[in-house]
Amino acid sequence: MHFRTMHRSATRLATVALLLLAGCSGLLLRPDAAGPTPTPSESLPAGVAVTAGQLASSTGCGLDYRVFVPAAAPAPPRAVPKTNDGGDWVILAHGFLRSQQRMRGLAAAMTADGLRVATLDFCNQRPWAGRHVQNAQDMVALARHLGARRVVYAGFSAGGLAALLAGRSDMRAVGVLTLDLVETQGLGVRAARGLDKPLLGLAGEPTNCNALDNGRTVFQASVDARVQRIPGAGHCDFEAPTDALCELVCADPDGTEGAQRAQIIARAAAAARALLDGEAGTWASATDAAAGGVTADPRMRRQPHGSALPGSGGG
Repeated sequence: MHFRTMHRSATRLATVALLLLAGCSGLLLRPDAAGPTPTPSESLPAGVAVTAGQLASSTGCGLDYRVFVPAAAPAPPRAVPKTNDGGDWVILAHGFLRSQQRMRGLAAAMTADGLRVATLDFCNQRPWAGRHVQNAQDMVALARHLGARRVVYAGFSAGGLAALLAGRSDMRAVGVLTLDLVETQGLGVRAARGLDKPLLGLAGEPTNCNALDNGRTVFQASVDARVQRIPGAGHCDFEAPTDALCELVCADPDGTEGAQRAQIIARAAAAARALLDGEAGTWASATDAAAGGVTADPRMRRQPHGSALPGSGGG
């Protein structure tokens, strides 16, 4: 009996250690913000230019960021100055204790579609504290630093929660895009109830790393929300690139990884474009028609007058 108890304790400790390593791996792989160009392993699509800089958070720590712009557009300087250069921007956030390195593929794909995208490393997160409200403030600060006129706030996992909070608070926001959103402490539900702009989302299968799909409660709380589920997609499929630790810790629903990630990137880019073009209302139906397995999930849409959701049992 004593041996079995010790074995269970050791298993729990090993699991906690893996979770922390999975999160911290993103920070350990943070790119050097001083370098304006990617390394050879970070090859970009043709027509995409990237520069890097740093902005001070209101807490005093340094927010490393990267700016992705179409190469045909005037390239921003190595560190974008605090001037109003205007324009439309997508501010794209990484997941809990990850890094902007994990959103590089999506940012580059959006830029190849003609959008201007900025990613950042949240410098206020700790293993014991997500600090989602502060992360949202840092996203808004970056948009202000870039002189954005209109903004789509987007993010993966807990970064999607920060994006929602940022979109709720910033008058320049035209919409919010979440990628396998994870809710915590009711922050997302409260923000969604007060959101006066479209909320679009992509969601994978319920797994341990998206809190068994608890983000759907956020979409049920919004009056203008649309979600597409990617059948067979796991949490790590929403990073581009991901890493071995994420795949080790997060349950894999046995989808075809490359195909799932390609669909996620294409649908996310289309969603950001739809928000900026004022066509969020047609995004789900338009992309469903050519999704090849991507389905809109009606369970995630708000039901009138508090009616029960399908499969909820009314509880």
